[in-house]
This record gives sequence, structure tokens and C-alpha cells, in this order.
Amino acid sequence: MGGKACIRGMRLTVRTVVGLLASGRSPAEILEAYPYLERADID
Repeated sequence: MGGKACIRGMRLTVRTVVGLLASGRSPAEILEAYPYLERADID
């Protein structure tokens, strides 16, 4: 991912998750959109 921080080695960047939270998405909505994540990945 070009040196960007990723969630547990997945191809999902921390920036993506933080951006979703900042835009008002709830953790439940993020988990629904990315079912391979765990709640601990978002907290």
C-alpha cells in the first residue's frame, strides 16, 4: 500500500477507517461495509 499504515496487514488503510469515522459513519456501518474487520480494528 505504498508505505501507508494498514489494518492488521490488510489492504485497508488506517486513513480510510479514520476518514469514515470522521465523516460520521458509525463503527457498526464500517463493520457492515468491511466484514473482515473486527471491532478492535476500529476502536
